[in-house]
Amino acid sequence: MKKRPNIVFVLTDDQGAWALGCAGNHDVKTPNIDRLAAEGIRFDEFYCASPVCSPARASIVTGKMPSCHGVLDWIEMGNVDAGKYPHMKHLSGFNMEDRAIDYLAGHRTYIEILAREGYLCALSGKWHLGDNASKKKGFDKWYTIGRGGCSYYEPDICDEGKMSVEKRYITDLITERSLRYIDELAEIEKPFYLSVHYTAPHSPWDQKEHPEEYRKLYKDCAFTATPDLPVHPNQIRTCPIGDTPEKRRENLTGYYAAISAMDAGVGRILEKLEEKNLRDDTIVIFTADNGMNMGHHGIWGKGNGTFPPNMYDTSVKVPLIFSLPDSVKKGAVCRSMAGQCDLFPTILELAGCQWSLEPMQPGKSMTDLLRHPEKEREGSVVIYDEYGKTRMIRKGRYKYIHRYGGGPCELYDMERDPEEAEDLYGKEEYSSIIQSMKKEMEDWFARYTREKTDARKFSVKGRGQQKLCWEKDAFNTHIEFYG
Repeated sequence: MKKRPNIVFVLTDDQGAWALGCAGNHDVKTPNIDRLAAEGIRFDEFYCASPVCSPARASIVTGKMPSCHGVLDWIEMGNVDAGKYPHMKHLSGFNMEDRAIDYLAGHRTYIEILAREGYLCALSGKWHLGDNASKKKGFDKWYTIGRGGCSYYEPDICDEGKMSVEKRYITDLITERSLRYIDELAEIEKPFYLSVHYTAPHSPWDQKEHPEEYRKLYKDCAFTATPDLPVHPNQIRTCPIGDTPEKRRENLTGYYAAISAMDAGVGRILEKLEEKNLRDDTIVIFTADNGMNMGHHGIWGKGNGTFPPNMYDTSVKVPLIFSLPDSVKKGAVCRSMAGQCDLFPTILELAGCQWSLEPMQPGKSMTDLLRHPEKEREGSVVIYDEYGKTRMIRKGRYKYIHRYGGGPCELYDMERDPEEAEDLYGKEEYSSIIQSMKKEMEDWFARYTREKTDARKFSVKGRGQQKLCWEKDAFNTHIEFYG
């Protein structure tokens, strides 16, 4: 590999760590991602910072927790200056009252540092951190989606500031623009960074949303890799709930078809890198913003599939694969815990950049794990997660979930009970463990939380963020439960 590697960063949407063939799922078909894992290193214990899209994406690019950067829920309003695009008003969910907000203003991203250090940076796919039509600092090329989500066959595309509705499959559009960018960037004598942010496998999952060639892969699938359970009592009605055998099959068929279509796009990107003789000079990273319950625990949705938000592993664990051409550990599985804030220093270190972490950035580089994936991570490894008034700490064999705004706290023994079926909270013999973990969690968050953006102070219901978090009526608080 040359001194300054190219980096291709593939980010999927709502893909749990469980939803890959290489992770042991015998239903889903992901041959290209499986090949990427066979050529690289797969992390088996990688956690998002928040089990919902926008907060997790903000944590990836800033290296900060939601209670520091202030993106506390998925961005419902602030996506675009809708008045500039009257031709878009027919789109379902396109709010003509929307006004663009750059939710990350004042927060440095690793893309800015890469650009400062000589990288050419491009985005193809979903941004969903506000003011989406505007090219963000550090990027040379910008191709994204106006809103956060979209129909797979009617996406609202922002192409270098111009916005239009396309009538093609969004996964293919993101892939094709990625291929074009690789062609263009390969002609320039500089290293490049390319973010490929797929909307897959986020809903919708109904038949009309995904190509038949991928849906038919699951025509005879028994769907035994996911549980078939009664709907969770805290399930939110606005999620696509698989509460009948027919609806469950439709949801899983669409979810898996979206993954397989995205997997085909990853394969095309890898082929392009090989065609341009770039594979030996390029690091490929594959991950997701947050996990997803597809019937797990009886939940259909991610962290905000329930209220209060859930912190099950199926919501907070995401895939992570590093494919480094010069790696001697091909096909290894790293079982040390790591989190999304660790990506900021890891990517910059792999790129050979000069920078220093800010005091509010808790991440630690994973480069030593890439060299020695079989080793335990040095020091006390603790993982933290948050969503509104719900916070989580995972240390050793125990996971503790504390809810500041009502709702039950939880404790699980993840070694004895990896499915999180037995809540140990309230049992006297675990009281000292709970007290110790709660104190450690609160001390940690005190170091990495800004008072102005402390999520515990706000009414985050999982229904969307409409303004900067400290402004009046910043969050949609309407909830409808399944029951």
